[in-house]
Amino acid sequence: MRRLIVLVGVVAAIAVAGYLVFGRGRELPGTEARQLVAAGALLLDVRSADEFSRGHLPRAVNIPVQELDRRLAEVGPAKRDVVVYCRSGHRSARAAQLLREHGYIKVHDLGPMTAW
Repeated sequence: MRRLIVLVGVVAAIAVAGYLVFGRGRELPGTEARQLVAAGALLLDVRSADEFSRGHLPRAVNIPVQELDRRLAEVGPAKRDVVVYCRSGHRSARAAQLLREHGYIKVHDLGPMTAW
């Protein structure tokens, strides 16, 4: 039993270290993002309108990060789950931070759209 507890601890430590090193700060993997969106979360693409028009994830709403603070009403209530993404993860991190600063409590940063 003691070996099992130690093994679980080691596996958990490796998982956390891997997330911190390779996770780019994403809060959830694509499988969880898809589940949240299927359950009603807003999928928010914060890339430019031009980038969005060239391709985006299904059911995504486009509000460029530069316009987000002026268009918060389009995001909906602050209690709603919001999954944010962009091309590389940089803009989605900024958008997630901005949403949290405006009282959104269920913000999930997918990072790059390739993580979907």
